Amino acid sequence: VAVEAQGRIFFQNLVQSRPEAVFIALHGHYGEDGCLQGLLEWLEIPYTGSSPFSSALCFDKLASKKWVASDGILTPRCIPLKRSDPLQEWLKKFSLPLPVIVKPNREGSSYGVFRIFKKEELSKKMTEALAFDSTVLVEEYIEGREVTVGVLNGRPLPVVEVVPKGGFYDYESKYTVGKTDYFVPAKLPESVTAALKELGEKICRSLQCEGGVRVDFMLDKSLKPYFLEVNTIPGMTETSLLPKAAACEGSGFEDLCETILSSAGLKTNGGRS
Repeated sequence: VAVEAQGRIFFQNLVQSRPEAVFIALHGHYGEDGCLQGLLEWLEIPYTGSSPFSSALCFDKLASKKWVASDGILTPRCIPLKRSDPLQEWLKKFSLPLPVIVKPNREGSSYGVFRIFKKEELSKKMTEALAFDSTVLVEEYIEGREVTVGVLNGRPLPVVEVVPKGGFYDYESKYTVGKTDYFVPAKLPESVTAALKELGEKICRSLQCEGGVRVDFMLDKSLKPYFLEVNTIPGMTETSLLPKAAACEGSGFEDLCETILSSAGLKTNGGRS
């Protein structure tokens, strides 16, 4: 009920204020999954970021993995589990080698994400992850280096390497200052950096992303990239990765916001205005 009341108040404020444009910085359900974007399209209020379709597609990790895999892009193997599936029966057929990553299919900010080393831990952690979404993914763990490519209005930014001090980039490592080291630009061979930038741009183009976007990868021990997911609304905090990548090119936080805002518009029906 509280969420519905907040939604009504938000809707009324939008209708009454009629902003020139909306800078979307909401994560997770309703803000990142195409719902807000659809509302703004209906109200004909320009907004930053991707269309309702692209936002929904990228927010659905399984759907976006299948989409980019159809373009020949490597992504870790994964097995989905729906809340309605019998968990114990599913576990009997589970075949991926450990360790694995358990994550909600549609969620952000590393909520409900776990790294599992023992099969007996799977049941408990999958149940916890199912509290965040009706579908959970159990994904092959790629041992190696975690990197991300920011793409700003279609142009790739310097690659960022993420090195969590605890060994795993979970919610605490992501949002606690000092818990993670960041290398910008990532200390990689030029050929790997160029390939990652090209992949990030290709994936954003394929998924029809707009504005400021972040594409996450794992590099295996041979530095082969595996696509993980796309964030159509990257974080904009002091520990966030897109601002770090932009700063590496000399673009301050205000400049980054202005650049993202410059892409604001309506995305459907030919971008009518």
